[in-house]
Amino acid sequence: MKPYRLGRFKLGYELGWLLFLLPALIFYLCFSLFPMLSSAYYSFTDWNGVTSKFIGMDNYAEMFADRMILTAFWNTAQFTVTITVLQNLFGLLLALLLVRRFAGVNFMRSMFFLPSIFSTLLIGYVWSFMLEPNIGVVNNLLASLHLERLQVGWLSDPFWAKWVISLVTTWQFMGYSMVIYIAGLQSINQELYEYGQLEGAIGFKKFIQITFPLVAPAFTINIVLSLIGNLQIFNQIYVLTGGGPGYRTESVASMIYHLGFGSGGSGRWGYGSAMSIVLFLFILLLTTVSVTLLRRREVEL
Repeated sequence: MKPYRLGRFKLGYELGWLLFLLPALIFYLCFSLFPMLSSAYYSFTDWNGVTSKFIGMDNYAEMFADRMILTAFWNTAQFTVTITVLQNLFGLLLALLLVRRFAGVNFMRSMFFLPSIFSTLLIGYVWSFMLEPNIGVVNNLLASLHLERLQVGWLSDPFWAKWVISLVTTWQFMGYSMVIYIAGLQSINQELYEYGQLEGAIGFKKFIQITFPLVAPAFTINIVLSLIGNLQIFNQIYVLTGGGPGYRTESVASMIYHLGFGSGGSGRWGYGSAMSIVLFLFILLLTTVSVTLLRRREVEL
């Protein structure tokens, strides 16, 4: 095997590959591994950004006794379940509609996918303006339809604030799920549908017996990506509600931000680090369990 050349120097085959990987390896060590390991260390301290003192498991003990933190974990679980279900449901429905061939289908696919490439902060600011109770387009539209009784403070009402965050996030990323489902649907051999039709598999029966089992890998990818993303939900909450009203929409990620950097933050970065470590372990556990169960389901189907 011929060695690589770097100028007038000859490199061995393995050394050449290592040099190609070196920039990515340095980037990973500096911006992923080092912050993660340092966060694990600071979670055992009372670090305030300047000084730190080792306090063992005190941060973890305080966290699991703090009702506000437990509320943030509960809110995060609610957001994750709601958004993951809705995002995949609407993504799959859109994929089933737009996998067909008709005039303008590519344009419609692009329109539904487009929001997912925009910044979540930008999307959040646009929706916060539209949902403003006095001058927002939503309440004004309801007034023009003589539906004033349906007007509410969308971002200040404890019930609607959670739904607004969930629905805005679903709207933004259902096109992303749709693209993955379309790729899965297009990989299905059409002869299976013809054979199934001869066996009486038509309509919803065709979907249950042929489409749903064969789109299982796309289902696995979408569920896992949705879980990982939604467990870290932050930008939408930061822009739309700031965690309010009260702490009714506070997530774990937004709570970590408020502890360290928020206007009322206490500078308890060690405490925030402990929360980030627990969140990381929870995501790791949930992702591992989900992948294992969904892969097993693919084999059974």
